This record gives sequence, structure tokens and C-alpha cells, in this order.
Amino acid sequence: MSRRAMRSSLRSRDSSSTSTGPDPRERVKDCCRKLVAFMCTQVGVGGLIVGYAVVGAFGFIHIETMSEYPELVRVAQARNVCADDLWVKTAGDSLVNTLNKTAFELRTRAVLKEFEKQLVHMAQVKKYDGRGVKDVWTFPAALMFCMSVFTMIGYGNIVPRTHLGRWATVMYAVIGIPLYILYFMNMGKVLAQSFRWLYRRAHECAGKQRTEGERIIVPSTACLWVIFGYVLAGSVTFAQWENWGFLDSVYFCVTSLCKIGMGDFVPGVTGFGSRDRSHTSSQTKLVINFVFLLLGMGLIAMCYNLMREDVRVKARELREFLKRTVEELRLKFLLCCHFPVNEMLTRYANPGEEYTKEISTKSLHPP
Repeated sequence: MSRRAMRSSLRSRDSSSTSTGPDPRERVKDCCRKLVAFMCTQVGVGGLIVGYAVVGAFGFIHIETMSEYPELVRVAQARNVCADDLWVKTAGDSLVNTLNKTAFELRTRAVLKEFEKQLVHMAQVKKYDGRGVKDVWTFPAALMFCMSVFTMIGYGNIVPRTHLGRWATVMYAVIGIPLYILYFMNMGKVLAQSFRWLYRRAHECAGKQRTEGERIIVPSTACLWVIFGYVLAGSVTFAQWENWGFLDSVYFCVTSLCKIGMGDFVPGVTGFGSRDRSHTSSQTKLVINFVFLLLGMGLIAMCYNLMREDVRVKARELREFLKRTVEELRLKFLLCCHFPVNEMLTRYANPGEEYTKEISTKSLHPP
């Protein structure tokens, strides 16, 4: 009897503890639901896309910097061989070094010409540019690479060379592109609501009275002016920083915001493989370019939402106009068929099925 009582008391304790205390599984599920709900908000999506870019940047830096570029080692070996040949064929030969100036120049040119051929071959075939993996895969450069992947811009100035890096790029794009589309849609809604509120306030401050039930629509011209101002500001900034021409800066801003991404103009890179004189300033330009493009994509999404609403209103007005035009043409056609005007106008005010049949028979068989 005592054992049964102890068992029943233990069972009652377990049942009371499970009934009163929260289940850890339910806690985890609740936290996951709250996290997913927050990530679907505007702030959550923006933080998610930035965090995804940062994590991807660190990941690609780790993958691509595990081994040095092989062409860098080959060029260093070719440089050492060139220096040895110069010494042996010129300074190491006493006859050439002291007595024959012409032979000295010919041998020197031959050795340097051979080294030049090897260097050009490495630059054209192996994409050698004099930089190592630590110089190429800096954090701002990797951040720009990640953004160019999931935004589908694809500059091409920095690419993964390892097999693992290429597989990682494929998986990164498969996951990142849907996240970017979600960011594009959410950011467009948020900015559209903010700009619509500002336009409404400006409309009221201008003294224009709004009738009850009237909805203010942001015109497409205002959206185009916003995009024009953003491109103009970016063009002036990059032209000042990079010493580009104004047309080149406009070309870069438009092709980047339109996700064309030619790659011939990239901030922080002044030519083929050459870096800016100040390494810190070039990395800063890459970060600013990242912010510029991310905000620019949001503005494009905003203008898309606002212009879509304006186009819908204009299409509705055009449809009503076409209806009125068709009815007027129908009325003129009936007048040309010599119908009594008064009878036709009274019937035209309240058309019905019998009247439609009557008009069709009279038009086919005029009196």
C-alpha cells in the first residue's frame, strides 16, 4: 500500500510539473514563430539581407584565401630566372660587360623580352594582375561580390577561382535571390507609403483642398524626378571620387541600378587589376557603393509601386474614355441611318434588349 501511494504521489507531481511548467519544445516553436514573423517585416527583411551579405563575405574570404594564386608563384619564379639570366649573360660575362656595349644591350633586351612574353601570357590567360588573394578578397570587396551575386548585377571584377568557391557561389545565389526579391517588395512598400505621405502633406501645404473620399495619387513624373535626382547625386559623387568623366559616372550608376553590371567601371579600381593609390579610400568607396546600390534598389521598388498605381488609374480613365467614345460613335452611326432623333434619344437613355434587336434589324434592312 505504501509503494502504491508513493507511485501515485510521484505521478501526481510529474503531472502537476508538466501542467504548470511550460514545455521546452513549445518554447522553441514559439521563438521560431516570432523570429519568422519578425523576418517577414520590413525591418527584418532589411536586416536579413545585410546579414546575409556579411556572412557571405566572411565565408568567401575564408574559402578563397586558403591557397595563393598559382600564377603569382609562377611570375615570381620567372622574375628570379630573368634576374639570373641578366647577371649571367651580361654582368657575369667579362667580355660583354667591359668591351662590347652592343652585345650587352642585345642580350639584355632578349632576356627582358622573354620575361615580358611570360608576363603577358599570365595576364591574358591566367588573369594575373599582380595581386594576391589577401589583396583581392578584402571584406569590402567580398561584400560587393556578395551583393552583385544576389542582386544579379554581376560586375565580374572579382570572381571565385576555387572549385569550392564556385559551388558556394551557386548555392549562395539560389538562396540569396529569393531573399533579395522579398527585400525588393517589402522595401518598395515601405518607401512608397512614406513618399505617398510626404506627397500628401505637400499637396495640403500647397493649399489644394481635397474632397471627401478623394484619393491622392502620386504622379509618375514625381517618381521619375526622384530617380533622376538619385542618379545625378551618385554620378557627381563618383565622378569626384574616381576622377571619371560625368558621362562615365552616369553610365556606371544607370547600368548598376538597372542590374546590367558591365564591370568596366567599378569604384576603387582604376584600370585592369590596378588599385587606387590609397588602399583605405578604395575600400571605403566599395562600402559606399554597396550602400548606394542597396538604397537605389529600394527607390526603384518604391517608384515601381507608385507608378503601378498611377498606371492603373490612367488605364481606368482610358477605358472609360474609350467607352464614351464608342457610345458617341454608335450614336452618330444611328443618326446617319435616318432614325427618328427624339425616339432614338429616349430609347438611348434606357436601352434594352428589344431596342438592341430593333436597331440591328433596322441597320440591316433600312426603310
